[in-house]
Amino acid sequence: YKENKIVVVIDPGHGGKDPGAVIGKNRHFEKDIAFAAAKTLKVILEELGYNAILSRVGDYYISLSERLRIAQMNNATLFVSLHADKHPDKNISGIAVYTLSSKASDAESEALAKRENEVDLVFDSKFSETYDQELRQILISLFQRTTMTCSAQMANQVVYQLRKSHKLLRSPHRFAGFKVLKSPKIPSVLIEMGYLSNGEDRKTLLSKRGRYEIMVAIGKAIDAYFDSNKTCLVSS
Repeated sequence: YKENKIVVVIDPGHGGKDPGAVIGKNRHFEKDIAFAAAKTLKVILEELGYNAILSRVGDYYISLSERLRIAQMNNATLFVSLHADKHPDKNISGIAVYTLSSKASDAESEALAKRENEVDLVFDSKFSETYDQELRQILISLFQRTTMTCSAQMANQVVYQLRKSHKLLRSPHRFAGFKVLKSPKIPSVLIEMGYLSNGEDRKTLLSKRGRYEIMVAIGKAIDAYFDSNKTCLVSS
């Protein structure tokens, strides 16, 4: 059991008036799947001895900047955002993990980050461009680069653990300018747990067992990350 509990903030994507991806006759919402997965991961991490905090504890909207503030207020040592998007090509399936970069790894990652970032433009009345300018300055700071290195190490662990038991996207560690990953001091990853538009992925994500197996692998990745990256243990 861990001394001086490490704080991990788990961020279920979307919520409330922002449903995220919506799929099928039964209208499955990304926000519900992300929340169910996040609650499962919280239990798994607590059993491993971590202090796991959810950025939202119900079905309501919170802005991307507020998600970051919650992590900062709780002195988080790691921020993990969970999503389940849809893809125009229903044959595309697999899990991917994203970390922050000023330059996207590919056009698809750039488009995904753009969609996620625009959520605040639609739903957050307090959204301001000055906030984004400040973040651009943070991006080039040494602090941010160190944080980005730790984020990449966490992403590598996620890929390593999930690859053993789950299908991953081609080039599963991807980079883009996600606002929700832009904390200057807290290593952060965004995990796309699969595509709701793909039948197999959807079946896994709608199943309690399917979500649990993904979250167990992510829990192992978090544990391995902290065991092997002591320099990333400095909390904000």
